[in-house]
Amino acid sequence: MPEEFTRWDVTERLQSKEEVTLYLEACTEEDPGDGSLVRAALSDIARAQNMSQLAREAGLTREGLYKALSESGNPSFATVLKITRALGMRLRITA
Repeated sequence: MPEEFTRWDVTERLQSKEEVTLYLEACTEEDPGDGSLVRAALSDIARAQNMSQLAREAGLTREGLYKALSESGNPSFATVLKITRALGMRLRITA
């Protein structure tokens, strides 16, 4: 009997603030150093939340948020800060 697979989408698992925080922390730790994994994680989180509302709260347009978080996007640090603050998070640097 052939194996059957279902499509797994992380956005279906990012329901609580704790899940979102843990996911973003894990992606930050595993990022290869170019920000690509953090950008992808923020994109997943934005899709799991309400993209339009997040854009408004971050002071961005919906299209601008999609563009910044797309695979070819390269959001500025200011944009990342706006998004994380709109999600109710703070960036913290530790040694």
